[in-house]
Amino acid sequence: MDNDARLIAFYRGEGQDHKGRLLEEIWALSSFWLEHTHDYIQWLFPIPEAGRFNAFAPLLTSDVQAAFEREEPLRRHQQRSLDVMLDFFGLLRDGNDITAQPTLSMQTHIWLKAGGHNHLRITRMIRSLALCHQPTLARAVQQAVIELGTQHGVVSEASLRYWREAF
Repeated sequence: MDNDARLIAFYRGEGQDHKGRLLEEIWALSSFWLEHTHDYIQWLFPIPEAGRFNAFAPLLTSDVQAAFEREEPLRRHQQRSLDVMLDFFGLLRDGNDITAQPTLSMQTHIWLKAGGHNHLRITRMIRSLALCHQPTLARAVQQAVIELGTQHGVVSEASLRYWREAF
């Protein structure tokens, strides 16, 4: 199966990632797993550029982008992936509104610290949502992490710049 077919099948819930995981299985994994595993985010939020950490991740091509535009279930599944990651980050989504959970703090949500791999994940999420025909949602994520990251954390200027320039 080629790159495009693998990614589309995965997002339809019919195929597996490079480690044999289904999309729904990833959604059910613990926050500890999400923090310490680094090869799933590229599947949940594909972009056209290859990542440094997962050579097995498929790339977002124009054909995959067209599938996301054409198939509402793909966008809905990506929204569910977003909800999983937002919960991991201590955030909640209601439509296009993203707010902080009452427990949001630097002690429990490492993304609120100056740097780290979660900042790269956030940049990828914003960019992928925009490229997968969900620009309003991408903008909502972008605005929320910038606002909440500066209010509740010590997010670096470099990370804020990446988030602003994600699309």
